[in-house]
Amino acid sequence: MYTPSHRCYVVPEGFEHLAEGKSRPGHFKGVATIVTKLFGIVQPTKAYFGQKDAMQCVLMRRLVEDLNLPPAIVVCDTVREKDGLAMSSRNAYLSQHERSAAPVVYKSLRAAEQAFCNSETSISAAELRKIVRDVLAREELIHTVEYVSVARKDTMEELEDIVQPNEGAVISLAVRLGKVRLIDNVII
Repeated sequence: MYTPSHRCYVVPEGFEHLAEGKSRPGHFKGVATIVTKLFGIVQPTKAYFGQKDAMQCVLMRRLVEDLNLPPAIVVCDTVREKDGLAMSSRNAYLSQHERSAAPVVYKSLRAAEQAFCNSETSISAAELRKIVRDVLAREELIHTVEYVSVARKDTMEELEDIVQPNEGAVISLAVRLGKVRLIDNVII
């Protein structure tokens, strides 16, 4: 007999130790379970996900591949406000003062992206993380930096050494601005 205490879940391995996974324990188990159920019910041929949540995009690709699910995963560019802030329903919870400070999130990522693009030789992941953190530190309303990640595009595994121009990477972060958790990323 089925009882509510006996449930089945989709538990994606290898995500809990990554930046966003550490910040949100159990989150990706919930996402994988709900999306698998949705795909089973709807049977889509394509599924669209926003690049703003880079880890979720990686998870969706792995989910579809590993479980032989039918939809093609389409990753859509992050949609931004005129000042660069990634559009999100969470932005509505920012006070006017916090909202005016929020573009620093994207500004910090762009600073690292520009350093990468302008580097004559190579640049380390640690240097890129430092650039992001330094820009964020200038904004007093950012009270918590949960993580700054420089990771492989295909797995979100942290890069520790030199970021190779031909391989690229994802620079991502999660910060707290007031009571709001903001995430964003750029692909280099």
